[in-house]
Amino acid sequence: MSTRTLAVVSGGLSNPSSTRLLADRLTAATVDALKARGEDATVEVIDLRAHARDLADNLLTGFPNQALATAVETVTGADGLIAVTPIFSASYSGLFKTFFDVLDPHALVGTPVLLGATAGTARHSLALEHAVRPLFSYLRAVTVPTAVFAAPEDWAGAGGVDRALADRIGRAAGELADQVSGRPTPTRPADGLDAPFGGTPSFEELLRGGS
Repeated sequence: MSTRTLAVVSGGLSNPSSTRLLADRLTAATVDALKARGEDATVEVIDLRAHARDLADNLLTGFPNQALATAVETVTGADGLIAVTPIFSASYSGLFKTFFDVLDPHALVGTPVLLGATAGTARHSLALEHAVRPLFSYLRAVTVPTAVFAAPEDWAGAGGVDRALADRIGRAAGELADQVSGRPTPTRPADGLDAPFGGTPSFEELLRGGS
């Protein structure tokens, strides 16, 4: 049985967090789905609330500290990613977006990603499609077809999960397991080699007077 690595990014701000709860449910279902396909899995969870100050410092200095660098390496080196964010004002949280802003723009190319989100009302359910999925499309990750949204009423079923939510979790986990188990060892493009404007100087070079 081969072993695959799963990285889980949870953008929940509170503790306990419904966002982390959904991330844990998605992770457990994906591990089970991989085992059913003859694959073992190791899981690393990144709770972004623990890196809030690290991310702010990275934005200001341009460099991650050791804790954030380790989290970034975990995510960018994984065979598959589960990314779950709370929804505020019909979009992902600022903390969630900031983490993906500090990644190398090529770091998630081809990486299978399962998207999840939580919110205080079901009115935010479409945020996964109009906000979160486009973010990962821009990063050229491979998002699975089923994204999983959970509102408060979705946790009211037997065992703490509504049947419809449990079905969505199982379907999405199976889709991610299919992508991860059938994926060859990824090769990342060198920085700028496949960018349409690879020869364009950076803003830092322009500010220094470079050309």
